[in-house]
Amino acid sequence: MLNLVALRDHATYPEGHPLADAGLTGAEAYRRYGAETAPIIQRLGASIIWRGEMQAMLIGPTTEDWDHAFIARYPTAHAFLEMVTDPAYRKAVIHRQAAVRTSRLIRCKPTETGGAFG
Repeated sequence: MLNLVALRDHATYPEGHPLADAGLTGAEAYRRYGAETAPIIQRLGASIIWRGEMQAMLIGPTTEDWDHAFIARYPTAHAFLEMVTDPAYRKAVIHRQAAVRTSRLIRCKPTETGGAFG
């Protein structure tokens, strides 16, 4: 799964949530999401196999700026479904929702690599 994540400057928790008035940044809320979901990901046999920091948009909309770019590997499509329906994940995802301004999640199938495009 290719993940592109753009964070809010300030986390936006729902009214009444214990962190709604905590003044967290989007980055702080996203770190909470990561910390709470890490054990779930490990239990399912998933992992982050690549992570990078965006430096510049070379081809594409110059208005898009990603705070996180990473590839998560899940052993099966079912493992991803199991993650997003896990009660602990469903509780933790509130941090992601508070943190993320926009994102892209692109499921990819591995293919052969080589020295040429196409």
